Amino acid sequence: MNKAKHILLLLFFFVSFNSFSQTKKELEAQRKELQEEVNKIRSLLSQTRSVEKSELDELSEINLQINAQIKLINAFTAESKALNKEIYGNERELKKLSNELKVLKDDYASMIYKSYKSKSKNSRIMFLLSSQNFHQAFKRVQYMKQYTDFRKAQGTQIRKKTDELLMLNDTLTIRKKEKEILAVENKNLKEKIEKRKEEQKEVVNKIKKQEKKYITQIKRKQREEMKIDKKIKKIIQDAINKSNDNTTNSKGFSLTAEAKLLAVKFEGNKGKLPWPLKKGVVSRRYGKQAHKTLPGITIESNGVHIRTETDTKARVIFDGTVLQIQSVSGKKAVYIQHGNYISVYNNLETVTVKKGDKVITKQSLGKVYTDKISKKTILKFQIWKNTTRLNPADWIYKM
Repeated sequence: MNKAKHILLLLFFFVSFNSFSQTKKELEAQRKELQEEVNKIRSLLSQTRSVEKSELDELSEINLQINAQIKLINAFTAESKALNKEIYGNERELKKLSNELKVLKDDYASMIYKSYKSKSKNSRIMFLLSSQNFHQAFKRVQYMKQYTDFRKAQGTQIRKKTDELLMLNDTLTIRKKEKEILAVENKNLKEKIEKRKEEQKEVVNKIKKQEKKYITQIKRKQREEMKIDKKIKKIIQDAINKSNDNTTNSKGFSLTAEAKLLAVKFEGNKGKLPWPLKKGVVSRRYGKQAHKTLPGITIESNGVHIRTETDTKARVIFDGTVLQIQSVSGKKAVYIQHGNYISVYNNLETVTVKKGDKVITKQSLGKVYTDKISKKTILKFQIWKNTTRLNPADWIYKM
């Protein structure tokens, strides 16, 4: 019964340890992903560092870096807590194993001493001859055999416990080193964030001195974007009407059986669709957002803005058909239809597809435009279901 209980306790420890290790691995993977994102942002922003830019652009870039670094700090903290928990558990287990080893060694020493006192062959023969009957003699032979086997088992158990202790000691040393490295990285990152926050204060003060000028700029840009979004919606509505034999203001696409199947597949990949760029960072999210510096100013975005490197190609997020290619203020927008879903890739300099082309997932659509003054390369990306705008972050993997 005691042996079965001991085995169950060991199994519980190893299962708990394995599940905890899995959690630690997940936290480590998350932290590495965030580190890559911070490096990616740093790399993208370094491309425009020497370019003269407005305070609003500068503030936007600083905020982007601070937000990414804060996420990374949180990941460091979570991983550090997990390590502390593991180290604490290892130390407790180490203490438990040390106590068990001491008890085993004491028992073994006592057993060896008793065995030494009665180790002569004569003693064992006399022990057998003094039996009252054959049954008792047989029992005494069995006892001596069991005693010898038990001694061997005790020796094996001592060696096993010693090995467990050594392995746990090694693990503990490694984990403590990992904790030290994390602490140093965390400290360095906090110092960088403080530096960025000082820069942020300086830029905010500059902006506040010219608040009216920047409010006017933002409102003008928002009006321009709203005009473009109205054109996008009209193109989609016209395509819907056409699919319904030019019935005015039809609510949705009239789909063939093949197109319906494509829409179902598109829906089935919600949250798993690839990014419309091989490499990029979201610089503006979907929906209404209060401006972080200018009070009373709300920025509305019907899609996402993705910052990327110069000469980057936009790519298709899912199989479909080129519905339309639109010219927008000297740039181009490509509309891809996936059943009754539309993905829009705006702010392209060149386009490598034409209307009616069948396209496949991750196929290149053309080069993203790089602003000649700011040197920024930004893809403006949207997803629609019929004439309803959707949040791309709900559809694109880890956006």
